[in-house]
Amino acid sequence: MEGTLIIIPTYNEKENISPIIHKVLATSSHVNILVVDDGSPDGTGQIVKDIQSKGFPSRLHIIERQGKLGLGTAYITGFKYALKNGYKYIIEMDADFSHNPIDLPKLYNACADRGADVSLGSRYKNGVNVVNWPMHRVLMSFFASKYVRFITGLPLDDATAGFVCYKREVLESLNLDRIKFIGYAFQVEMKFKAWKKGFKIEEVPIIF
Repeated sequence: MEGTLIIIPTYNEKENISPIIHKVLATSSHVNILVVDDGSPDGTGQIVKDIQSKGFPSRLHIIERQGKLGLGTAYITGFKYALKNGYKYIIEMDADFSHNPIDLPKLYNACADRGADVSLGSRYKNGVNVVNWPMHRVLMSFFASKYVRFITGLPLDDATAGFVCYKREVLESLNLDRIKFIGYAFQVEMKFKAWKKGFKIEEVPIIF
């Protein structure tokens, strides 16, 4: 997973942040992490800095922002950092283990070995692979992706997925300052714009 940056946005993730960092870094010696913390009052940012100083000064990085500025802007901040620092593959993932670190190589391999420009961990590629969610939330997410596909033509089963790998060329081609959405619609907008530019998107089945 050479040249890979994992971007993890956080807000009040003190219970999860240490284990997720260690699990992600254990997947490959070539993986680095950027935590984008939105001023977590529970001390998440300080936990990250403590881990950084005690063992991973070159592999773990943090950007601290003032207040909750939105998921989309957190990722845009991370994308700009990744491009500035020369990373080839940039992966989005959540801090709460809804995205399993053991699936990171699957996303990477889709882009590095199989020719995808964007790969995403899909909850709905092979049926519905979601656990520990109430049924109404599963149905809402599932039909939201169906709706997005119907409205936009985006040929994906899980257009709202947030576990995504981008080749740097994709991010370089997009005007990141013109991405409009800052909430979860950000995920749809990014995939749609990449698809419209002709980039290849591959869905990788995962259990969410």
